[in-house]
Order: sequence, then C-alpha cells, then structure tokens
Amino acid sequence: MKKIKKIINLKNKRPIVCLTAYSKPFAKILDKYCDIVLVGDSLVTAMLGMKDTHNVTIETMIQHGISVKSNLNNALCVVDMPANSYKSIKQAKKNAELIFNQTKCDAVKVECNGRNYDIIKSIVDIGIPVMGHIGFTPQLFKKFKTQGTSEKNHYKLLDQANRNQEAGVFSIVLECVNTATAIEITKLLKIPTIGIGASVNCDGQILVTDDMIGLSGFYPKFVHKFINLNNIIEIGIKKYRKAVLSKKFPKKKHTF
Repeated sequence: MKKIKKIINLKNKRPIVCLTAYSKPFAKILDKYCDIVLVGDSLVTAMLGMKDTHNVTIETMIQHGISVKSNLNNALCVVDMPANSYKSIKQAKKNAELIFNQTKCDAVKVECNGRNYDIIKSIVDIGIPVMGHIGFTPQLFKKFKTQGTSEKNHYKLLDQANRNQEAGVFSIVLECVNTATAIEITKLLKIPTIGIGASVNCDGQILVTDDMIGLSGFYPKFVHKFINLNNIIEIGIKKYRKAVLSKKFPKKKHTF
C-alpha cells in the first residue's frame, strides 16, 4: 500500500503523470517516467480494432495485465475491470480478486454508473485498492458527450465524485469533464483527480499512449500527438521493402 499512499500524497504537491500500457516494451519505457501505468480496456480499440470497450473479456485484461505489471518496478499498476465484470457485489469481488491475484497489479479501476458505490466499497473492503472513473465512461456510453456542462449534470458529477471517495477509491479519473466542474471536484476531494480531457486543473493527467504517440489513428480534441510514431515506422518499413526487393538484405553478416 506504500505506492497507493505515495499517489495520494502527491495531491497539491505536483502533477501526477499517467499513461496506458498493454505490453512489455511500453511498460519498461513508461516505468521510467510515469507515476501510474494503466492497463486500460482501451487496448481493444487502440490495438485490436474493436469499435468500443463494451465486450472486453476479463481474460484479455489479465493477459495484458501480467505482461505490463511484470515489467514495472516503480510505477503504480492499475488494471481496468472490464464491462460486465462487476454487475453485482459477488461478481465484482470474485473478478477483482482474479485480476488482482493473477496480474499482481496494485489496484483496479471501476467506472461509476451512479449506482455502484456499494460494489466499489465491497472491492475496497477485501483489500483491493480501487481507482474510480466518472464523467464520460466508455463502458457505459454509446455516444460521446462532454460531461458537466449543465447545472444538473455538474451537481450529479460532484455527488458521484464525493460518493466514490466515501466508497474508498484512492483516486478518480475525470474523463471529458468541463473545466469548471473538474476544478470544483478537484477542490472538493481529498484524493487526487486524474484528468483526460478535463483541463490542467486536475491533480494529474492520463492519455492512451497509442494516441499520444500517433499510432492509434484516434485523435479526439483532448489528445495531443507528442510524436508521430506512425510516420517513423512507415519510413523503416519502406526501407526494409526496398532492401528486400533489391536483395541488399539480408547481408552476409545477417546469415548463419
């Protein structure tokens, strides 16, 4: 639990740096620079070509969770609980234990539907740390919509944030929440808020790594491409094709 306390203690001290990872190579790099590495269910849209995260299996999350966690030494590892894996307290506890024990992760993340606070608390009560998630929750929404823009939705999110904290989450993701609402939630809570499209005023930031390095092809408003890795990879593959066609590869030094 030392890593969890460390994340909580970063609130009001410095921004918390978070990114997603689904495999060994990315985990090893992110471990040098991130406070939190999330094995997000976004892996199926970023890597596997699915249109949404509604049908991710727990087996998929565990497989990628093992790969990531086994290559992290410093960063806190959080694994998404997939949609349909926490519909009841009994199911949630069973699946949270399965993910936690098999991946050896530090925490799981649960999306809030405005009713599942008892489910979140039940996971915390068996000793598994939980990261909350409110605002635009991809497992639950079919169409994108910015959250917190109306007065009613603003107060709804404030209530959800507070009730997540009461249920025992150690931090909470605010996804696509408008700035004013994100500021108020961040001031209201004692735990860190992690923003994604929710302004610089959150306690930390998270993005899907494949988006911010230009690999996924998905670039919503809240994503900044810090590098276009897609172009770099294409240059390398073009060089490979040219070398193969001209029989300049493999050379003698590449041959047994």
